[in-house]
Amino acid sequence: MPIGPVTMLAIYLVCWWTVLFAVLPLGTSKERHEPPTDGAQWGSPEKPDLKRKFITTTWVAAVVWALVMVLVFIGWMPLPDLAPPV
Repeated sequence: MPIGPVTMLAIYLVCWWTVLFAVLPLGTSKERHEPPTDGAQWGSPEKPDLKRKFITTTWVAAVVWALVMVLVFIGWMPLPDLAPPV
């Protein structure tokens, strides 16, 4: 096994955060014509629907992570060996 479980988890977390920032703007609209009165910002979405976005982020990140793991294990994307020489 070329990498350990901690490295796999770290790669998944990087994939998850990257996918989250790609998914966050989906489904939002800035069609607000009157000034907000509840303390919200002008550009904030009226209905952010974060639960659906987190679920979408989780499964898309799992697919991206699986693709990255396949590329690492078949040798197309080798990770550097950071262990000191023995």
